[in-house]
Amino acid sequence: MEPDLFTAAAEERQEKDPAGSPLAVRMRPRTLDEVVGQQHLLKPGSPLRRLVGEGSSGPAGPSSVILWGPPGTGKTTLAYVVSKATNKRFVELSAITAGVKEVRAVIDGARRASGGYGQETVLFLDEIHRFSKAQQDSLLPAVENRWVTLIAATTENPYFSVISPLLSRSLLLTLESLTDDDVRDLLRRALTDERGLGGAVALPEDTEGHLLRIAGGDARRALTALEAAAGAALDKGEAEIALTTLEETVDRAAVKYDRDGDQHYDVASALIKSIRGSDVDAALHYLARMIEAGEDPRFIARRLMISASEDIGLADPNALPIAVAAAQAVAMIGFPEAALTLSHATIALALAPKSNAATTAIGAALDDVRKGLAGPVPPHLRDGHYKGAAKLGHAQGYVYPHDLPEGIAAQQYAPDALKDRQYYEPTRHGAEARYADAVEWTRKHLGRKRS
Repeated sequence: MEPDLFTAAAEERQEKDPAGSPLAVRMRPRTLDEVVGQQHLLKPGSPLRRLVGEGSSGPAGPSSVILWGPPGTGKTTLAYVVSKATNKRFVELSAITAGVKEVRAVIDGARRASGGYGQETVLFLDEIHRFSKAQQDSLLPAVENRWVTLIAATTENPYFSVISPLLSRSLLLTLESLTDDDVRDLLRRALTDERGLGGAVALPEDTEGHLLRIAGGDARRALTALEAAAGAALDKGEAEIALTTLEETVDRAAVKYDRDGDQHYDVASALIKSIRGSDVDAALHYLARMIEAGEDPRFIARRLMISASEDIGLADPNALPIAVAAAQAVAMIGFPEAALTLSHATIALALAPKSNAATTAIGAALDDVRKGLAGPVPPHLRDGHYKGAAKLGHAQGYVYPHDLPEGIAAQQYAPDALKDRQYYEPTRHGAEARYADAVEWTRKHLGRKRS
């Protein structure tokens, strides 16, 4: 890295007085082995391992990489580790403040270092999605000729925010959101490590759980909240960070919600029953409790899909497509944006007309089957495509409905034991009124008796 005079002075002060730096900075990994999470990117022989000089490159040098992932997953941390571990010249730019002039200056410096001293240059470019097409174009010759090895970081989809020529000259590495276990390991390390809090305070289980929910998989957010809460606890002379202290510090109340216990099922049940009862405000309350407590958004989406068929059905045929679309969107985007999608679906379902006719219909049909009311399929409905079927009487006498003017054939479809059974009893709620009319008309034309 090539810091200016002021950066160098700041780094010197940081080394002399590390406690003056934020906890998230002090706990930055010094080697790839200290990195929490992203193990799929840190295997032997991976691009990042090769960038720090592990293994012999031979004629195949390390590739430029684009790091894509949500905030707090370690993009800057990985670049920082490379800067400390590599013997290469390391230069850092931010697309927020740098332009083409700065990029060209780095490239010129890299060419001089390579030609004059045989020294390779690694360029870390943060927020590359903020660069215009012209600014990204200025990187192409340097990357293609390997005057620099580029490490670019972005939170935006690079297929939309990074030009294709640059993508084709780099390896795209996707960082995953940190799991609760990843963040928990990081917090516990920060509590005991001398670079961190050095055992000055303890973190009880309930406080740790709330801290994990606040973090939402963001390591930087977790360490920032931990540092603030630890400072408040020490100011009070407390040996551990109480849940109330954390709540006061981050101004965010802990939701009483056990994702593996009664609260998980009770609140989920209350959400569905509020939707069934058409109380949109209560439904949104329970949805908010689940979101705030860190519930898996896919679990919420699954419950909404069930509700769409169980309690709404054909009273609003759009309910199930809305719920399914919400589930697909949630799986793609995750929190925090998934909260908007879940709210959209919850409101639509709560305000939809209700009918459980589809639920009771299949329930009654299953009940009959389980009681043994089945019987053989009527001969005229059996498969008649194979040789010898006609001799058995299969498919004989079947009337093709499309050959009739009204498109309906009055013939027996159900087994003899169930020929007059009626399972579906539609309501007159919402769009199901149309289905009620259709059922009445078709049963009449099929010659079915009223139940």
